[in-house]
Amino acid sequence: MNAHRDLPTLKTLDEVAVRLGDGEGVYVRWSRDPDADLDTSSSSDELTGTPLPGLSANPLDVEPWWGERPIRIWVARRLHDYSHLPRVRGDDVRPWLLRGREAGRGPDNEPLVRDAEPLAWIAPDVIEEATREITEQPGPWGPLQRYP
Repeated sequence: MNAHRDLPTLKTLDEVAVRLGDGEGVYVRWSRDPDADLDTSSSSDELTGTPLPGLSANPLDVEPWWGERPIRIWVARRLHDYSHLPRVRGDDVRPWLLRGREAGRGPDNEPLVRDAEPLAWIAPDVIEEATREITEQPGPWGPLQRYP
């Protein structure tokens, strides 16, 4: 049995935002299985196959320039940016929170995280909630368009 399949599941943007208050070094990773990720402790560059010195992840820590804006919108934006990954990599790719330390940067300037500690799964409903939150914001917000 995979121990991390039993991770708690965060079911709202607010629940994810609360986890950010637990300290620094919180990331979201989109993958099939934290256990498999932790077995290898590294990602590889999709273009060249080069092994990377950590797991590719996206930081969720709130940047100082965000100011007094709602953390809920910060979380929505960060999750929405990569919400295309299940469509590109397969329906079994899911977001999960982890804490770790940055060991470098990947080819897309993403953090490469070592000593990863899985914290929680993020429910699909949270991604839908993030999309609604971003859609309601003024201006031309949208996910990164890296794939057709």
